[in-house]
Amino acid sequence: MIDIHSHILPHLDDGASHTEESVAMAKEAVSQGIHTIIATPHHLNGRYENYKTDIISQVKSLNERLLEENIPLTVLPGQETRINGQMTNDLEQGHLLPLNETSGYLFVELPSNSVPRYTSKLLFDLQVQGYKPIIVHPERNKELIEDPDQLYEFVKNGTLTQVTAASVTGKFGKKIQKFTHRLIEANLTHFIASDAHNTTTRGFCMQEAYQNIEENYGNSFVYFFRENSQYLIDAGTVVGDVPERIAKKKFLGLF
Repeated sequence: MIDIHSHILPHLDDGASHTEESVAMAKEAVSQGIHTIIATPHHLNGRYENYKTDIISQVKSLNERLLEENIPLTVLPGQETRINGQMTNDLEQGHLLPLNETSGYLFVELPSNSVPRYTSKLLFDLQVQGYKPIIVHPERNKELIEDPDQLYEFVKNGTLTQVTAASVTGKFGKKIQKFTHRLIEANLTHFIASDAHNTTTRGFCMQEAYQNIEENYGNSFVYFFRENSQYLIDAGTVVGDVPERIAKKKFLGLF
């Protein structure tokens, strides 16, 4: 199993606070069946700044430690960048880090409660520049929950999305779980990832999430999400089914 979103690197953000915690997270990941994980520390979210060169260096160090510990997990470099108007310039300057460095896939994090007015234009500009933007955890964005048509428009125009395993299983509450499943049903998401920060309050939940998806939607959905993660790290092309609008009657019944 591949996990494309984690905060496993030590000392960088609100994830692992030290190397021993990173090692503990790695062991937990392996116990979940994960063999490859992308480290995606927060960047420019108002609290943390983690630039490309620093992340690559930290990934190298952690992989060396895991090799010493005989933990069969490969860590790849990535970054979770808060949306901002300088992203295209920062890519040109080499400050931003696509997932697995050369895949072309790029995480874009929205604020928790809103969608900036320039979002659609920025997502378009990133694609023109040759990148494939992925909106992370849209199911936890207050404005998208209230107005899912915005997400439909983003996806229809080529943006991808990633939902959190814990959202699938209900660990963020029933409302977010229901909205997450609406996104899956409407072909509005393309990846499942842990967004793990630790082994306790924000763990991996990947096995449980895939079991939930299999029970609700069958093996074809499990294969779809797993294969997309493989395509991503291989710099392949991820293409979802035609997105659909979330029906108003379903949306209004969420809460």
